[in-house]
Amino acid sequence: MVNREWSIEDNGAKVTSDKQPAVIRFFAHLISYVFHPLFIPLYVTYFLAFIHPSYFAGYGSGQKAFLVARIAINMVGFPLITVLLLKGLGFIDSVFLKTQKDRIIPYIACGIFFFWAYLVFRNQPEIPSILTAFTFAVFISSSAALMANIYFKISMHAIGVGGMIGLFLLIMQQNTMLMTVPLSVAFLITGAVCTSRMIVSDHTPKEIYTGLLMGIACQLVAGIIYL
Repeated sequence: MVNREWSIEDNGAKVTSDKQPAVIRFFAHLISYVFHPLFIPLYVTYFLAFIHPSYFAGYGSGQKAFLVARIAINMVGFPLITVLLLKGLGFIDSVFLKTQKDRIIPYIACGIFFFWAYLVFRNQPEIPSILTAFTFAVFISSSAALMANIYFKISMHAIGVGGMIGLFLLIMQQNTMLMTVPLSVAFLITGAVCTSRMIVSDHTPKEIYTGLLMGIACQLVAGIIYL
């Protein structure tokens, strides 16, 4: 059982005194890295291209791989490079973006990269609308997170897995694939990620639950617009 104590800082924010065994903290860190919010678009695109039976049915394996590579460059590579540059130039204190101040410029930069990816896919009619909707949802999620960051440090991990759940719910609603197993796996991953963030970060339950709901809501809004 996880032994976790809560204390109150002077500013009223909840912080944690962690007494978890080292092995639990190791796996919590591992899950946080593997399912980092920047990697979620990569996983989702792989699922749409290689696992879903119909969205990219007319694409060859090379075309699908190229699509995943485009997502990797625009929605993973560029944001990572930006954070490393910001750290190298002294604009942020940590690449882990532990404070609200550190997150401002990365949120803005990621929003630009995500919007560019969305524009590219929107102007390519051969791209299934489900992927266009997803990239648009990622953009509006990052924009909403930037606004929320003014008031509290919303969980980016929770936003990421929330967007994944929202997309899978849209696919289920479209009835293009039996989503029992994928949706179950998505809920399992979401539970593991959110629990891990409670263990190895200073997020409060409010910051995690709000991020989760925001990720789902933004994806559903994008689905209403594009699907």
